[in-house]
Amino acid sequence: MANTYTQIYIHLVFAVKNRDALIHKEWQHILEQYITGIIQNRKHKLLAIGTMTDHIHILIGYNINETIPELVEQIKTSSNEWIRMNKLSKFKFEWQKGYGAFSHSRSQLSSVINYILSQEQHHTRRSFKEEYLEILNKNNIEFREDYLFDFHEIE
Repeated sequence: MANTYTQIYIHLVFAVKNRDALIHKEWQHILEQYITGIIQNRKHKLLAIGTMTDHIHILIGYNINETIPELVEQIKTSSNEWIRMNKLSKFKFEWQKGYGAFSHSRSQLSSVINYILSQEQHHTRRSFKEEYLEILNKNNIEFREDYLFDFHEIE
């Protein structure tokens, strides 16, 4: 009997609603652990996770038995509720609608992992908007500005 074998790597990116800087350093690590549990319980393999105050990057070995929209929805709704239940934010916490999902080859994994784990460094040089637009452009993704995340630039 033949089996099905796949090897698919997906880089997910999504932002806090209104791009508010609500993810605090004090609980950033436990949020990443919580999201890691969601991903692993759904039979995906977490390769890297990097959280900033207003957005998150996640690289997974993708389990084809679940759609990407289902996975992202589960991560967002579960973590929203978990943050509220644990009273981690003084303000209403929600993830923004939408997300980015980008495929990578096995040969790209170490550079993508390094990139995700070096988020703080990257954001000393450029904004999340600049970073996200670069990812879209590198992947030749056509997009409309009015359908991107709500980017609130600091003047």
